[in-house]
Amino acid sequence: MVEAMTLERGVGSAVEYVMDGTRIHRLEDVFVVAGEAVRGAGGYFGTNLDSFSDCLTGGYGTPDDGNFYFVWESSERSWESLGYSETVRQLDSRLETCHPTNRSKVRAQLDRALAGAGPTAFDWVVNILAFRRVRLDLR
Repeated sequence: MVEAMTLERGVGSAVEYVMDGTRIHRLEDVFVVAGEAVRGAGGYFGTNLDSFSDCLTGGYGTPDDGNFYFVWESSERSWESLGYSETVRQLDSRLETCHPTNRSKVRAQLDRALAGAGPTAFDWVVNILAFRRVRLDLR
């Protein structure tokens, strides 16, 4: 179950970006939907978690003062889509391409996800927003 979450940054009148959670079926969709919310059709807002995080720091269409937030509509539907099956898909792909010294860590994360434990892909996105201190309104 998705709970309402608010993370604050900035003061005054913040710019609101609305993400349509019904369009999010896999992790890659988050970057597309966020990019379009911020920059319009075809707007770039990363292609992976690292670049998504970088885009949240500014220079990719958000206000320079960082006074913006996201409204994630239909977030419960996204939460379901970005659950353990998507997390397993992402970690499986990561395991194939990660540096050999990281394989045991990624393998352990994959094993946990296969067991239905640990953070999901949805959690990864929410945690990045929290780390960057971007307010998030889950609806």
